[in-house]
Amino acid sequence: MLQGKKILLGVTGSIAAYKSLLLIRLLVRSGAVVRVLQTAASRDFVTPLSLSTLSKNPVLSDLTAGDAWVNHVELGRWADCMLIAPLSCNTLAKMANGLCDNLLLATYLSAVCPVFVAPAMDEDMWRHPATGVNLGKLHAYGNTVIPVEKGELASGLYGDGRMAEPEAILGHIKDHFVAGGGALAGKKALVTAGPTYEAIDPVRFIGNRSSGKMGLAIAAELAARGARVELVLGPSGLDVGNIPGIRVHRVESAREMYEASVEAFRDSDIAVMTAAVADYTPVTKSVEKIKKNEGVFLLELIKTKDILKTLGEQKKASQILVGFALENAHEKDYARGKLKSKNADFIVLNSLNDEGAGFGFDTNKVSFFGKDGSEQVFEKKTKQQVAKDIVDKIVELAGL
Repeated sequence: MLQGKKILLGVTGSIAAYKSLLLIRLLVRSGAVVRVLQTAASRDFVTPLSLSTLSKNPVLSDLTAGDAWVNHVELGRWADCMLIAPLSCNTLAKMANGLCDNLLLATYLSAVCPVFVAPAMDEDMWRHPATGVNLGKLHAYGNTVIPVEKGELASGLYGDGRMAEPEAILGHIKDHFVAGGGALAGKKALVTAGPTYEAIDPVRFIGNRSSGKMGLAIAAELAARGARVELVLGPSGLDVGNIPGIRVHRVESAREMYEASVEAFRDSDIAVMTAAVADYTPVTKSVEKIKKNEGVFLLELIKTKDILKTLGEQKKASQILVGFALENAHEKDYARGKLKSKNADFIVLNSLNDEGAGFGFDTNKVSFFGKDGSEQVFEKKTKQQVAKDIVDKIVELAGL
């Protein structure tokens, strides 16, 4: 798939630079020709000898070599693809603002090929507004930002900002060359995520424990492959941050999520319904806080509108619709029934009986049930890896 493709790999000063060694090996094994540009700061984390040994090419770091000038313009025109992994916060800021004080940046500014970046930084740096602005600039320049993952960080904390694993980065590069761009470039996707809150009074509500993590991971993976994503997000405490290619619509109730989803689905190519939408909502909602007066309080509920069923009824042949099922009994029977009754293309089943799956976890264990009768069972993975499996299936169904 990458046979003969010329990849220019930039390595910057981040502890994640050690992963560049495995990334080079994966690229070379896939048939790519790899040349490495290394910043001075990255030499504190990984040696030029290691990088050159694995890439089978000399590593370039400086604008001059002896009395000769290193032709960064030629390098920028040589590559079929430029990949910067890891991308440090410092180099991100320089790229976003057109600074040019080393060979890597000079080559980036001269590159006429597609550019991919895999950020790596601690969570607080990742969440800083300046980082979001800089990522937005890179996206506006046409660069592809490979989503970060959640995991253990150099600070010892656990959170977002960890560089994507080399296998995931390789997948993004392969997708680019398969489709001549992101596999889903030009496609529009709808993703619902998180819970809904059904108000009882101004203070109380009916809700559930959904965090929105799975939906956000899917939205990020779709965006990384070129799709323009409309993320309809319930009242989750999740910090979405700034992910290029994703527009977030905040909603609270099942009715609001229904209306936003139906509107966005009209011109969507793909829809993935991960949200845990309330099945029932109070018939009446008190405008004042309800006082504790009686020993028994009766609450009358009415069914909410079924978003997945409505989209299934409106679905065109060209649209791909994916539903989720979270069960704890007769899981397969319910998943197959939902697949048929909702007119979905496939159902993603996860069970509350599986350790590390369901609401709030950073991992998930899923099975796919297809309308062709197929069943695929996966081992427990991070939600980012599960998202990749789901989007792989969508790409396959779309014939891309």
